[in-house]
Formats: sequence, C-alpha cells, structure tokens
Amino acid sequence: MEREKRNDTSFSRKRSFTFGAYGGVDRFTCGDETRPESGKEKILDILDSPTSGSKSVVSSSCSQRDTELFEIIEKLQGSRIDEQRCVFPLPLKSQLLTVGADLPLILPSESGGYWIDPPLERLADVSPPSSHRELHVENYDIMERDGEAKTYQEFFRFRYHHSFTAADPYLGPLVLSVCLEEEENKIRVILRMKECSLHGVFSVSLFPNIPSAVELAKMLCDKVSVPKFNVVCYLKAPDLITAFDEHRVSPNFKFGVLYQKEGQLTEEDILSNREESEEFKEFLSILGDTVQLQGFTGFRGGLDVCHAQTGSEAVYTSFHGREIMFHVSTKLPYTDGDPQQLQRKRHIGNDIVALVYQEGNTPFLCDVIKSHFLHSFLVVRRIQREEKGGTAYQVSVTARDDVPPFGPVIPDPPLFTEHCQLREFLLTKLINAEISCYKAEQFNKLELRTRLSLLESLKTELFTRSQCMMGDSSLAPASTSEGVRGGSEGSGGFIENFKRAIRVRSHSFETLGVPRKISGNSSQKPKVDKDGESDKSAGLPSDSLGAVELKDHASPQEEM
Repeated sequence: MEREKRNDTSFSRKRSFTFGAYGGVDRFTCGDETRPESGKEKILDILDSPTSGSKSVVSSSCSQRDTELFEIIEKLQGSRIDEQRCVFPLPLKSQLLTVGADLPLILPSESGGYWIDPPLERLADVSPPSSHRELHVENYDIMERDGEAKTYQEFFRFRYHHSFTAADPYLGPLVLSVCLEEEENKIRVILRMKECSLHGVFSVSLFPNIPSAVELAKMLCDKVSVPKFNVVCYLKAPDLITAFDEHRVSPNFKFGVLYQKEGQLTEEDILSNREESEEFKEFLSILGDTVQLQGFTGFRGGLDVCHAQTGSEAVYTSFHGREIMFHVSTKLPYTDGDPQQLQRKRHIGNDIVALVYQEGNTPFLCDVIKSHFLHSFLVVRRIQREEKGGTAYQVSVTARDDVPPFGPVIPDPPLFTEHCQLREFLLTKLINAEISCYKAEQFNKLELRTRLSLLESLKTELFTRSQCMMGDSSLAPASTSEGVRGGSEGSGGFIENFKRAIRVRSHSFETLGVPRKISGNSSQKPKVDKDGESDKSAGLPSDSLGAVELKDHASPQEEM
C-alpha cells in the first residue's frame, strides 16, 4: 500500500543496514522525531480499512543543529527496533478475509522471496474429515547431507588400496583412491575434485591390464588432463582422507525455538517473552527433555555449560543417533532495557532453521526475524477440536525461494493429535530443512570455497608427507608433530589447515556481497574449543555468513 507523504523540507529518509544475524530495512525520520508504525496498527489497517488514508507527517521546526544532535544520539544508541518492523502484504487482504476467523499460521513477506507449505488456498478448512488418516511414522525418512561421505570409510580404509594426488590446470587439486576387490573381481575408484567427489565401480574383466591412475580418473571425469598422478605413501593418509570425506557429516544439530503470543507481530515482541505458559511447556516436552546446562556433557550447540552465561536450562534430545540442542528464546538470558534482546538473537539468529510455537491466531511473517542465517521456519499452532474435544497441532512450513522442498510431506489437513507422531514429524522435518538449506545459493557457495580450501590442503599434505617418507627432507613440514600443530599460514599440516578452513577461512563476506570487517589484530589465531565443537558442526562455521559481527556481544565461552 503506497502511503502519501506530505512534502516537507524537514522530512528526510535515512537508510540503515546491519549485518551479522541482523538484516536491515528503511527507517523514516522526521526532524528530531522518529515515529514507527506499530505492527498492530498495520494489521488492523489491512484487515479493517477498505482504503488507505494518508498519514500526516509531523513537521519539525527544529534547527539543523538539533537534528544533527539527535542523529548522533541515535547512532550511539544503535537502536534497530524500527528497522525490524514488518507489514502484512496488501495483496493478502482479500485472502485473509476469505479464510475465516482463524488466520493462517504464516504470511509471506511484502518483498516476497519465500515459499509456504501448505499454500494459503489450502487453509480454508483445517477440520479433519472422518476419513482423515495421518502419515505413519515409518514414512518419515531423514535426508543424508552427503551420501558418498562414508564410501571411503566403508570400502577403502580397512582394505588394501592406493591413493594418488595431482594438480590439474583446469580442475584444480585431485585426490584419487583405488581399491581392488579381488573377491568380487572389481575395481572401486573415488575421485575427489573441488566441486564434488565421484565414485565408480568397474569390472576387472573389462580391461586386459589394470588401468593406470590417469585412465581410472578419466573414466570418472573425461575433463581430467594431468599426464600423471603422484603416489601417496604416507602411513597416516587414511586418517586425513577420512577427515576430508566426512567433514560435512555431523550427528549434531541445533535449532531455534520462538514463542509467539497473541498479537505479537514484531521481532522484539517475540524475543521479549519471559514467561512460559503450561501449553508451551507441554510442547517443549514433546521436543525433548529440559536439562541443566551447568556441567552438561552432551552436544551443547554453542551454549555455555560452565558459567551460566546463556541461561541455566535448555531443551535437548537424541533422535535416531543424532543429538539436537534447542535454543529456546524464553530460556536464553533476558536483558532489561534491551528491546532487541541481543543475547537471545545471537543464538537464534545464527541458527539455520527455527521452530515457532504460536498461541492465538496471529500469523508469523516469513521475514520478521532478520538474519542472514535463518532460511526456514516451522510454525506450530495449538488449536481446539470442537467436534471431538481435546487439542491438535496445526503445522506449516516456510523457507527461502532457493531452498529446495524437503520431506516429510505435510498431511492434508495439516493436523496432528498424537504427541509421539508430532515429535517424529517435527524432528525429521527440522533436520531435513537444515540439510536442504545448505543447498541454498549462499550456503552452497560457502561450502564450495571451504571444500576447495580443504582439498588443496589435503593434496599438499599428502604429497609433502609422501616425499618425506621417500627421503626428500627438503619438503618436510615446518612442524614435527605429524601435522597436528601448524606453523605459519600455509604450513603446519592438514589438520591445522582443516581447522583453519572450517573456523575462520570463511570470515570474508564476498559470497553475500557484504564488506568484510577487518579486526585489529590480523595475526591472531582463531580460538578452538577444547571439545572440538564448531558452531555448525555439520561443516559450516557460524561466522562465515556475517555472524562475525556478533563478536561484540559474545563471551569467550560462547564463541564457537
């Protein structure tokens, strides 16, 4: 809805944008007074007003000096509250009025960029018909992030095999592994390249002689142009190769949990909730167990388990061999006088998927939580079943447009009455959502850069160690601790380079087109947790997409 604005020389529009876990939108300022329109006024205006009325702009006669003073105060305060306000998109007005008394769980943002499942047109009637039969639990399949990651561990590592390295002028670093399975008369091959790993199995009977490494590589990728490969004879090569192949595989996940009450439309309202209703506590018990963080030994998901700086409790669960930690907004520290609740936002804003629990009929807007990381939301609303009594849980999902769809399929109508089935559905959906989000453009670019860095380090380490094994001491690494500890940048072994690539190499913001923040001491090495846990253990550093800006608000114990 276009709003008419009074022509006034004192009216100015300033654009403010923030990075890290925060996005940014425009803010309108009139002289020395900033008057944001509340979310409640906007939704009432959309739902109740047939036409828009012009909003008068308060004129200001303050001098330029006073205006500059208020601008300085505004910058010092660093308030981003008004930037996080969202409006309900106008094209949905007619749809909202036809849905009925109960509004949908999710509404798209004004600027678009998200898909919603189920679509709004399917939500006119959510009453389960008599023939309704929900999906069986056994149909809920968990996706694998990298189906080929375990191939080397399963078929190569504990069998006699050879590995080779090369540097192709067009394909970049190459690492080849070849295993002869005599019992099945087959040759199994893995070719690791900067974009992916190719795996193939060939019958020995196809060849008069055992093919060379170059011939086997070209059978998997005809673009290979190197004349020869270098053989790997380092005794610990299987450990390094396994670490590379499985760097994207993790049994640990962390998800945000937001508590949205009736009438709450903005980020600051949702993040400011302190009290938990009995219904919300019951919902949390479906997700997992409430644990004490002090001394907790399981996967902590970036929460402080020593000094209680991230709250005293959290929700944790194990699910089909995977550990899941939930960042529940109401259990994270609440800061008086901070409407943005940065101590809560710094955790939930750095998650990739978040779950929203609604009490009431207020919809959740796709982009109400400003974050470069959050790509998908699962929204759950507790409703009363009038025909049979009792309660049910209505479910809806939204994700950014470049996130592929993921299972399990939401039933039609999207209702769950059994707690055990709701738990299986939600946890499976959350895991699959995160794995699908990694295929989004910005995550995919980051992963390719990280993989190239790791592959180059692996190739160099294998070649250098192999030359040392054959007596060429001129190529000996600077470190004498078998590559566990590194020296200067570019040396020190694959393990050190692995940590460096996973934790700090992706600090740059070129992937997002965001300027990089340069720290004061560029030579300082990254901090590595004693338990080896990364903020996103599945292979993505938490600061790789902009969360480095959050260091100003993070304690050393919470840095991942």
